[in-house]
Amino acid sequence: MFEDSQSATQVLSALTYNTLSAIRSESGVAVNKIEQIGPDTPFYIDVRGAVYLSANTSLQKSTDGKTWENIISGGDLPEGKTYFRVANDQSKPLKPGLTEYSNSDYDIGGNINSLVKKNFENDTTCYSFLVSSKTGFFDGKTKLKSAKNLILPANSLTVRCYRFMFQGCTSLTQAPKLPAMNLQSGCYDHMFANCTSLTTAPELPATTLISECYMSMFNSCASLTTAPELPATELASSCYSSMFQRCTALTTAPELPVTTLAAQCYYCMFLGCTSLTTAPELPATTLAGSCYGGMFSGCTSLNYIKCLATDISASSCLDGWVSDVPSTGTFVKDSNMEGWTTGIAGIPEGWTVEDAA
Repeated sequence: MFEDSQSATQVLSALTYNTLSAIRSESGVAVNKIEQIGPDTPFYIDVRGAVYLSANTSLQKSTDGKTWENIISGGDLPEGKTYFRVANDQSKPLKPGLTEYSNSDYDIGGNINSLVKKNFENDTTCYSFLVSSKTGFFDGKTKLKSAKNLILPANSLTVRCYRFMFQGCTSLTQAPKLPAMNLQSGCYDHMFANCTSLTTAPELPATTLISECYMSMFNSCASLTTAPELPATELASSCYSSMFQRCTALTTAPELPVTTLAAQCYYCMFLGCTSLTTAPELPATTLAGSCYGGMFSGCTSLNYIKCLATDISASSCLDGWVSDVPSTGTFVKDSNMEGWTTGIAGIPEGWTVEDAA
């Protein structure tokens, strides 16, 4: 039918354009041109319900990504996409000043580095999006629905760069991709904490962790049902501490295959996960200080734990790890391990104990 792929592309593009034009003509409804979201797409806000934008002459806006104007006065953003870039290069990101109304409804997308550099397309530098010590870039934006198309281009992160970034975004249902392989301390700390509508977590491909990198990342994400895979082979202190704390809808825990632990690595990781019934297998034989402390505390549906530890002498390694779990369940241990005690810092009282095959 087509002589080559270029001809096919030209014809299909024409069909798409004509179809959209026909829709506009017949219905009077504006239809955005189909676009490919990529590194050259500036950061944008896609509005469905009114959002107010404050003046900021250091930022520019555009409705087509081509014609730009400085934001010299405030006003409601138009329906559809408004793109943003800096008027001049900055040393740190410039945050669009958004005020939400009761009927606000919007998504964000595009390359976030357009809020730092005017020529951002090939910039993979990691900047800090932490506004203050406890406030993230989109912190508390309760009407933000999706960040699925937001591009965070850095592969090597910096200390606390995305800390609290979406904390309290209670309507957020889709998170951005997190492709970085080189992490830094606290880089994702509390990134999605209290995102109570988030049902699916982004993939986390890094294999070498740094202290506190995922600490409280999904804390209190009450709608999260499935955790992401955790492929890391090297842990660090507090790397997963409180990561899924109070994720009350979580039914399946990720596998935790690493056998060399670090201090507080899994501390309170699943605390308050009231829907979790089966703990991930814990293959490590030697525990580290506070590594499992509070790990399954308050998991009121938990009924199965397999822990192959044979050396539990590290300080506070099991403190309160099974407090407030059900009174019945099955605990599987190493057949040569005779040092377990019963209680909230050992094998839960009333549970059946079995030796691993």
